[in-house]
Amino acid sequence: MSVRRSVTLALATLTATGLLTACGSDPSSDLAAPKGHKDTGVNIGPDQDRIRGKKVAAAADLVPEAIRKRGTLKIGASADASPPLGFYATDDKTRIGSEIDIATLVADTLGLKPQFEEVSWENLFVGLDSAKFDAVLSNVTVTEERKEKYDFATYRLDNIAFEAKKGSGWKVKEPADVAGRTISVSSGTNQEKILVEWSEENVKAGRKPVEIKYFQKDTDYYLALQSGRIDAHLGPSPTAAYHVATAGQSEIVGQLSGAGGDLQGKIAATTKKDSGLVEAYAAAINHIVQDGSYGKVLERWGLSGEAVEKSEINPPGLPKTKS
Repeated sequence: MSVRRSVTLALATLTATGLLTACGSDPSSDLAAPKGHKDTGVNIGPDQDRIRGKKVAAAADLVPEAIRKRGTLKIGASADASPPLGFYATDDKTRIGSEIDIATLVADTLGLKPQFEEVSWENLFVGLDSAKFDAVLSNVTVTEERKEKYDFATYRLDNIAFEAKKGSGWKVKEPADVAGRTISVSSGTNQEKILVEWSEENVKAGRKPVEIKYFQKDTDYYLALQSGRIDAHLGPSPTAAYHVATAGQSEIVGQLSGAGGDLQGKIAATTKKDSGLVEAYAAAINHIVQDGSYGKVLERWGLSGEAVEKSEINPPGLPKTKS
C-alpha cells in the first residue's frame, strides 16, 4: 500500500477514535490499513495551504538582532517519517505534518521566514550545538539533563505507549509488568531513559531486568513485534496509535507520561542555552494559542488532546537517571 493511502486511512481512524491525543515519532509509512475506513479529506499533498500567521511586533522584538537582520529562522526537524507529526507528502519529498505547521506559525509570528532542514535525531542536537539551527521543533521532550545545554518553550503534552502484538492479553502499568520482557526503543530518546530506569528498578527489587532491543526504523521494530522477537515497543503514543489503526495487528497495552512517574511530560521548541531565543519562542507560541491558529493546527492533525494552555519556559522535565 502506498504512503499516501496508508496515511490517509490512519488519519481517518485516529481522528474518528480519538487515539491521537499524545506525542510521537517514527510510525510506519507503509503498513496495510484495515478495510472499511473512509478518507477524512485531510490534505497530505505537497500543496498544503497551511494556516499562516502574521508578524507580532512584541514577539518579534525579542529575537536577537543578528537573526532579525538575517530574516530567516533555521529550524531542525527529524527526517523520520512520523505521521501526523512530520512525514512526506504524496510527492515523497515535501515535508508536512503538525510540527511543520506549528514551526511555520512560530516563524510567521516572529516575522521570519522558516528554513527547514531534516536530519537524523542525534544530529538535531549537534545542529543546535554548532548553531546550524536556531531551533528544533521535532517532538523533543523536556528533560532535566537536556536543560543543562538547551532552553525550552513548551507547545504540546507528551505521552508514550507500549505497543504489543494484538491479543497479547498483557497490560503495562508499572515496572514489574515488564520484568523479564524483551522491549524495543529508539536510542537517545526519553523512552529509552524510562525503560532503562524501569529495568534497573526491577533488578533492585529482585525481579528480572528488561531485555532492551534498539531499532531506529519503525519497519524494523514492527517486523520484530509481529515475528515475536520482541514483546513490545515503547514509543510515542500517536505513532503507536497509527500502527494500531493502520495495520490492525497490534494494540496499545500501556500508556504513561513521557516524563515518567507523576510528572506530565512536555514537548518544546528547543534552542541552545542562553541563545536569547527562548523568550521569543514562548511569546510566539502564546500568541498563536490565543489567536486560535494553534488549536486549528492540532485539530487538523487529530492532536487536540495534546494542547497546552500556554507555553512554559524550562518547566520541570524528565528527571536525571539515578546513579
